[in-house]
Amino acid sequence: AGFPVVGLTAQLYDGGYHPVDSSEMAFKTAARLAFKQLTGASPVLLEPIYHVEVMVPDEYMGDIIGDMNKRRGRVMGMDQVDGLQRVTAEVPQGEMFKYATDLRSMTQARGSFTMRFERYEQVPEADAKKIIESSKREEEDED
Repeated sequence: AGFPVVGLTAQLYDGGYHPVDSSEMAFKTAARLAFKQLTGASPVLLEPIYHVEVMVPDEYMGDIIGDMNKRRGRVMGMDQVDGLQRVTAEVPQGEMFKYATDLRSMTQARGSFTMRFERYEQVPEADAKKIIESSKREEEDED
């Protein structure tokens, strides 16, 4: 689908370097052959997951939790800090676009949030299929 490959491990069997017989071309050929084997592998699509903290007055808690769930977020906890509710969640980065605007609308500009990268996780299969199909359509449109 044209996405970068990360975390790839390849094993070269019965290989070695010899000052006379080894060449740059031989190593490039070995790498190309290893890369072709990816089609037989079971690659997965990864997405960045962000740790998100949202600070809101009590009356907006239901809206915030519902919105996090719509964004495929996992609410990790809630607590009270300085008279506000803090909602801690983990949310895919792709679901956080326009969150500042949406939060402002939901809370009448009384909410705030911070987010930081946490880790990568596998994209759910149904979403991965949509992403790959969309990428293929874009690629075909460019041709």
